[in-house]
Amino acid sequence: MTIDKKNISIVIADDHPMLLRGLFEQLVENGYSVVGQADNGMKALELILTLKPALVLLDIEMPLLNAFEVFKMAKDKLTETKFVLLSYHKEKEYVLQAKSLKINAYLLKDDSFFTIEQCIHAVMNNEEFFSPYFKDSLLRNTNDKLRQFSQLTGSEITILKRIAQNKSSKTIAEELGVSIRTIDSHRTNIIKKIGLSKETNTLTNWALLNKKAISEL
Repeated sequence: MTIDKKNISIVIADDHPMLLRGLFEQLVENGYSVVGQADNGMKALELILTLKPALVLLDIEMPLLNAFEVFKMAKDKLTETKFVLLSYHKEKEYVLQAKSLKINAYLLKDDSFFTIEQCIHAVMNNEEFFSPYFKDSLLRNTNDKLRQFSQLTGSEITILKRIAQNKSSKTIAEELGVSIRTIDSHRTNIIKKIGLSKETNTLTNWALLNKKAISEL
């Protein structure tokens, strides 16, 4: 579907002044309507809720609130703004976290403006978009992980979150008021559903590696 650039209201947020100015100038020069700029997460959230832009380009790591926190708070207010994350982070854990929250897009800050335009077009057509840097195999692997998460029960997710905080079965059992045997039984079920080996500490190591995504379940 063809999109009129002038009708796409955009808020941009980045705590690096030069990057913020450069992105603003590129968007304006290419016919987009930038209605607000923010240099921290709290201001970005205020602009999103006040201006209700069609789209926000949001740096992941900012003062006061990070992009994931801004996204969750904005969605709690039922905003229809579409979110595009901007980051230098190329680790799969960040992609998994973005996908688990169903954020519309994830770009790298060294992507070209042509890629940014491709992303805007895709997102405004209700499609997700991830930087070309991320190979299809990584995105498929990330989707597989999300499907694995979807198989877990509420109790298993509660326990998995605590495992991702590197807590022992004994500590988790005390916090939840259940027996260690119950926790170990849940751990066994989680291992089966996720498809991990039964070796000692395999689940803990996996949970620590995917801590960011697990915290958002």
